[in-house]
Amino acid sequence: MAEMKFGGVTEQVMTREEFPLIRAKQVMAGETIAVLGYGVQGPGQALNLKDNGFKVIVGQRKGTSTWQKALNDGWVENETLFELDEACARGTILTFLLSDAGQIAAWPTVKKHLTKGKALCFSHGFGITFNEKTGIVPPSDVDVILVAPKGSGTSLRRLFQAGKGLNSSYAVHQNSTGKAYDRVLAMGIGIGSGYLFETSFRKEVYSDLTGERGVLMGAIAGVFEAQYNCLRRNGHSPSEAFNETVEELTQSLMPLVAENGMDWMYANCSTTAQRGALDWRHKFRKAVDPVFDELYASVVSGREAEIAIEAGRKPDYRAGLEKELTELRNSEIWQAGAQVRKLRP
Repeated sequence: MAEMKFGGVTEQVMTREEFPLIRAKQVMAGETIAVLGYGVQGPGQALNLKDNGFKVIVGQRKGTSTWQKALNDGWVENETLFELDEACARGTILTFLLSDAGQIAAWPTVKKHLTKGKALCFSHGFGITFNEKTGIVPPSDVDVILVAPKGSGTSLRRLFQAGKGLNSSYAVHQNSTGKAYDRVLAMGIGIGSGYLFETSFRKEVYSDLTGERGVLMGAIAGVFEAQYNCLRRNGHSPSEAFNETVEELTQSLMPLVAENGMDWMYANCSTTAQRGALDWRHKFRKAVDPVFDELYASVVSGREAEIAIEAGRKPDYRAGLEKELTELRNSEIWQAGAQVRKLRP
């Protein structure tokens, strides 16, 4: 384990130096990794594992667009691509990457194939943490592990192909075989993680749901809209409002923050921008602190999970979702964004 120090906090993390790919392959010798689901995380994880030399098969419902995507990506029907039931039967490590709603629906199929000594691997703590709502309770004689990349499956794949890695958290919920920690670390290295930090299923889902609703998507979209609308109300053009709100942040500033940190960003901007940002930062933090406390409490209580599960069960959910996404797509800010992106050199 490598040590990372954050002020007065020391954290143990696993890197590729401490747990190299050759060791991961040794741990996985004789294992068949069945990647169940080929939607958001499935393609990136399955292809990275395959390219790293692991034995991988894909389980997906035949006749779907994701089945066709798997075929297009080089998986071969009845050789490396199977219906879900068959993939579960063949796999020794079942990597459960269906959506949360999909996991609930498929659980009876998956559970019957969880024979003694197998491992059930997740990339999200939702199903286990909220099992009173999902019904996902694995048998006691299998390992239950988690490897959660901190980003999209698309990013996981792109960074892997570029020779880089996306950091992941890992957790062991059940160590029936005594091999669960080796298995989970091997999976983490196999999918192309930059480094691995330990968590629990509960902490993973609490941080994940908070992040999705907060800074990663919900909060940032809301702040984008608020600033864009403010500029438009005060007579600024759509191009000016979008460039000052989104384009400069995503194309210029955030890559620098990712590379060097926000402290570096503050130190390397104009004195006018520096002074204003330092002052207003506190006002924005104080304004949103109560919102984040409310959000986190809603996540921990299970309310956010309940909302997601109930929404997914509605027969007209997909139609309603498409309506909401269309409204977002057609809003002026993102129509302006579509035009701005076309003009990028």
